Amino acid sequence: MTLIFVTGGARSGKSGFAERQAHERAGNSVTYLATAQAFDAEMDERIARHRTDRPAEWRTVEEPLDVLAALHAAPTPAVLLDCLSLWVSNLLLSGLDEAPILARAEAVLHAQAVRGGLLIAVTNEVGSGIVPDNALARSYRDILGRVNQQFAAASAEAYLLASGLPLRLK
Repeated sequence: MTLIFVTGGARSGKSGFAERQAHERAGNSVTYLATAQAFDAEMDERIARHRTDRPAEWRTVEEPLDVLAALHAAPTPAVLLDCLSLWVSNLLLSGLDEAPILARAEAVLHAQAVRGGLLIAVTNEVGSGIVPDNALARSYRDILGRVNQQFAAASAEAYLLASGLPLRLK
């Protein structure tokens, strides 16, 4: 099993870097597991832009909540999960709190270890900014930080992107 963890701030180049890694390592045998949901026109445009940025031969699965089932059903040995940040947000807003979210993250990591192949997980680094001013945002930051730690610890490689430049962490 190979897990590659890719993190960084907004517009740091995470997704592009992860897509290049997936293409270099698996060619067109990639399932792109997207967790974004379009609740407005701007997000609709972002999703459309991401769709056009990746190879047409890749399979796309859009699953905002049940990443575990989508990973099990992936028809290719390589999966690019973009992104953990939106997945955690979706789970939190669906009513789950920290313990079940961390358990779901652990289940995804276990499933990946069993299935083998390549998983590239993209996420936002949320611990470098200011402390959010409300309880929901602080909870989100804390839970995502813990999920990121789970994935980073399990990864074979980890990268931090800043201004389009990757820094290999492990």
